[in-house]
Amino acid sequence: MMSVTHEGRVAIVTGASRGIGLGIARSLVADGARVVITARKSEALMKAVEALGGPEHALGIVGHADDSAHQGEVVAAARATFGRLDYLVNNTGINPSYGPMLDTDLEVGRKVLEVNVLSAFSWIQTAVRAGLGTPDSPGGAIVNVASIAGLRATGALGWYAVSKAALIHLTTELAYQLGPDVRVNAVAPAVVKTAFAQSLYVGREAAVAAQSPLKRLGVPEVVAR
Repeated sequence: MMSVTHEGRVAIVTGASRGIGLGIARSLVADGARVVITARKSEALMKAVEALGGPEHALGIVGHADDSAHQGEVVAAARATFGRLDYLVNNTGINPSYGPMLDTDLEVGRKVLEVNVLSAFSWIQTAVRAGLGTPDSPGGAIVNVASIAGLRATGALGWYAVSKAALIHLTTELAYQLGPDVRVNAVAPAVVKTAFAQSLYVGREAAVAAQSPLKRLGVPEVVAR
């Protein structure tokens, strides 16, 4: 496997108090980066900061991912605390409904698109305007955590799947517009063993794993790398 180092780099990872987001933050810190992580719940976020090695390596800021004021605060804190901003990982995502789309209230769809797509765009816009990828921090990179649900019909994930399809295309558009100064990529995991995805595998893990070529579910550490 290719050796990767992020020594001296600074990253923002949204939704990083647990699961895939925390796994990504762990991987970045292990490879030499410092991270600013966000989440909605203070206690869980502070525990994540401790798990990442404390304030020398990580800063936690509580807030809602789709709050533009919160986004500005986090980006400013990254530069004020660690002196630069190199990476942004849009990991926050919600899926408040499960089942036939026609049974879903329209406001649910709006909220999912707001958090999973428009919020990701706003984070990118804020970070780039604050200097991500500028000459003083070359090699800027953005990663959007999408989902395999954005690549094919699921029959059950409805607006979540639609939002991830939109996020994948947003990634493609911004990669074209921001490259080569800033690389923009997405990762599209299948079912990963996290609290967020429990409804997809609990009680039938073997059957779900059988649908994968490797015959196992994903884990946050693998997605992080």
